[in-house]
Amino acid sequence: MLSRKANKDSHGQDSSYFEGWQEYEKNPYHPIQNPLGIIQMGLAENQLSFDLLEYWLRRNSNTMALLKKDAVSAFRELALFQDYHGLPAFKDALVKFMTRMRGNKTKYSSDKLVLTAGATAANEILMFCLADPGHAFIVPTPYYPGFDRDLKWRTGVEIVPMHCSSSNGFRITREALEEAYELGQELNLKIKGVLVTNPSNPLGTTMTKTELIHLLDFAIDKNIHIVSDEIYSATVFDSSSSPTTTSFISIMEAVKERNNNNIRERVHMVYSLSKDLGVPGFRVGMIYSNNEIVVAAATKMSSFALVSSQTQFLLSNLLSDAKFTEKYMEENQRRLKRRREMLVRGLRNAGIGCLRSNAGLFCWVDMRHLLKSDSFEAEKELWKRILCEVGLNISAGSSCHCSQPGWFRICFANISEDTLQLAMQRMKAFTNSIVFSSANNHTIYNM
Repeated sequence: MLSRKANKDSHGQDSSYFEGWQEYEKNPYHPIQNPLGIIQMGLAENQLSFDLLEYWLRRNSNTMALLKKDAVSAFRELALFQDYHGLPAFKDALVKFMTRMRGNKTKYSSDKLVLTAGATAANEILMFCLADPGHAFIVPTPYYPGFDRDLKWRTGVEIVPMHCSSSNGFRITREALEEAYELGQELNLKIKGVLVTNPSNPLGTTMTKTELIHLLDFAIDKNIHIVSDEIYSATVFDSSSSPTTTSFISIMEAVKERNNNNIRERVHMVYSLSKDLGVPGFRVGMIYSNNEIVVAAATKMSSFALVSSQTQFLLSNLLSDAKFTEKYMEENQRRLKRRREMLVRGLRNAGIGCLRSNAGLFCWVDMRHLLKSDSFEAEKELWKRILCEVGLNISAGSSCHCSQPGWFRICFANISEDTLQLAMQRMKAFTNSIVFSSANNHTIYNM
């Protein structure tokens, strides 16, 4: 009676990532109403700078009232039909904002931009444009668990994991790219491209210039596409000269420097305001491409995932305020860095280390020493204990397709400082109890 898609459980929600969310929703932490509840540390949401946005809205109340600069109401034109190309004023403000946030190294053009209802829709639309059912994209691991849903569920496109290792900080290598390509061939899959997240979710690291060169060379040699999901690009809070932390380099900047027409039209970027500006509920995403055919097709497909005219009107005014947005980003990055340091200190106090990172709303946390064995079964057991006994919803590395058990993603920007401190107290008590239990029961742990 129903379609195969409706009957088939292929949405990608059969992982611990979504299971943890379900458990949290049954028993959410509240400092007064439910102090023993589960603390949500699996949500990559930026709530650290709402006060700055609210300050701007109070100072620009006319925008909230849908009034133009001359105080004339914009309600009628916003409420009536708008085509799916988007408001020109918003697209213009968005590309100028992107240019500023990327240090004016690359100038973006509004005619190469397609608006979508968030990055989820943008990634899916690109899959529809670049691949047919049964084709595949290489995705470096560990990767965002939602990609199993976003890239595959409705498109029929497959993911071929490119396994990265902790031995080099999970960096992309040409060897790993070639191995993934060979795996795709063994599975009789036609590889249409590589999709990367830069900065990485869940690693919180920016891609080095060497990695970008490997990626471009590989795409040129194989005659395939590159999709770069850059939704965390303005969360980079550390761009020191350390070999493990680099400043953010957009794929569009790398392509411009490479100056190779053979790859220029096969590189596509995804961006949104959900993470950098902290407004995921506004559902504002975009595709940027130098390929006119992709832009035209994606624009038509975007009619199924439009951004409301009211949202575009509000954000066009906010993004056009260059002075505010630059101060916002600077302060937001400072707050992210401080909050990450709080998490790292708390985990270190509990005997847990993290991969060194310089961006994002999360840390990639090493708990291999807490596993009973070097296996994903042991990882799942540890994850369940942290979820149910400790009361912390974190994301297991296996849900991110990490090839090594014992790594976890922990988010830090969606909760208050007090809640983060409580979470670290819980974690320390838990690790102390494991050490005590191990000493008394002679259990062998890789401590």
